Amino acid sequence: MSLLGGRAARSAAAAVVLAGLLTACGLDDDSPDERVIRVLMVDNPQMLELEKLTARYFTKKTGIEVDFTPLPENEVRKHIYRDFANQSGRYDVATVSNYETRTYADRGWLKPLDSYIARDRAFNQSDILLPLQLSLSGRDGKLYAEPFYGESSFLMYRKDVFAQLGLKMPADPTWQDVAELAEKADRPETGMTGICLRGLPGWGEMTAPFTTVVNTFGGTWFDERWNARLTSPGFREAAEFYVGLVRRYGEPDASRTGYADCLSNMKRGKSAMWYDATAGAGSLEADTSPVKGKMGYVPAPVEKTRSSGWLYTWAWGIQKSSEKSDDAWKFISWASSKEYEALVGREFGWANVPAGKRRSTFDRPEYKKAAGAFDEETEKAISNADPRDPGVQERPAPGIQFVGVPEFTTLGDKVSEELSAAIAGEQSVGAALRKGQREAEKVGAEYRKR
Repeated sequence: MSLLGGRAARSAAAAVVLAGLLTACGLDDDSPDERVIRVLMVDNPQMLELEKLTARYFTKKTGIEVDFTPLPENEVRKHIYRDFANQSGRYDVATVSNYETRTYADRGWLKPLDSYIARDRAFNQSDILLPLQLSLSGRDGKLYAEPFYGESSFLMYRKDVFAQLGLKMPADPTWQDVAELAEKADRPETGMTGICLRGLPGWGEMTAPFTTVVNTFGGTWFDERWNARLTSPGFREAAEFYVGLVRRYGEPDASRTGYADCLSNMKRGKSAMWYDATAGAGSLEADTSPVKGKMGYVPAPVEKTRSSGWLYTWAWGIQKSSEKSDDAWKFISWASSKEYEALVGREFGWANVPAGKRRSTFDRPEYKKAAGAFDEETEKAISNADPRDPGVQERPAPGIQFVGVPEFTTLGDKVSEELSAAIAGEQSVGAALRKGQREAEKVGAEYRKR
């Protein structure tokens, strides 16, 4: 053994002894007697606002301290997966989306919340929008996470630009309507494109809006028997439409454009329309936004389905091995409560409220005043979303803008890379789909064996 290795070994041994002494003395940070819960969460702005408010308004009232670990989305997903899969108990609570919840629940990584909900009448579970409740439930029908906020998708457009050009947006547009309007609104000589759509690769970037187009055009990633369907007529038609629309009337360099880029384009007057998350409307209507009051909002465009808006939520789940689940629930109950929303409204303004989860929020005068331009369409979009039946055929797994299985992260990334290359003109849509079909067949084959 080298000298360095010997020192490392002796140091490790000493650390173990010291840890044992600290534990024996009751000084170990992980002591179950302490009223400290550990929360691993995505580091988006609304979560960071929560972190700022917790000590003053939650800990002071309950005596429960909260140790937050905020991380970027890609990183936090990896850490949550690793910690919950091992059931290490290092974290008591983590932010899980409706994409992970059912998988985690089925694998026994999350604690069911039904008993807590039954005892906590003040939480008012019936106020949570039903689509979110369904998307956060396991196959056993139990609820495994509570939403912090929810979102769907809709079409945003410049009312003033449409008026200047003599264009009229239908109350319930089809994608064919959108294509015609994009052609008429496209003004490259003035720097304004007809529409902005995500072309940036990623299952959470381009794949999200694209999959809603697939659903409403009659396509699906897999049929109910896990047969891959990326080269089927519905999927192919949707892909050709999406790629063609963004190539003809979309933003420059569309293959590198994601959510944040489209939001910036709309604010800077570079796009006449944008199909994306309902959450984007809050930024467009903020007091500092150049387009505040100039925007219109209508439901996600359809073709063969009644609706096509997606459904997404960041929610709170309790690790099943947590020894502090009672205190963890008290934190969740507070963070997802009407009381907390009112607190954010007072502290940071009602436009910043983590909304989209409670029906009562949409009825609050303060929220309606701040979000009056888009609150009704947002509520309608979330309420109409059905993760169990988003298309025209049976599906093997729930999900609207994703397929609710762990393998979809890799599959969605790979397929979006191929379609993004088609947007960039590097290959045909048909070539992109043939490559995607081969990848999807591998996933389907594994599930057919089960």
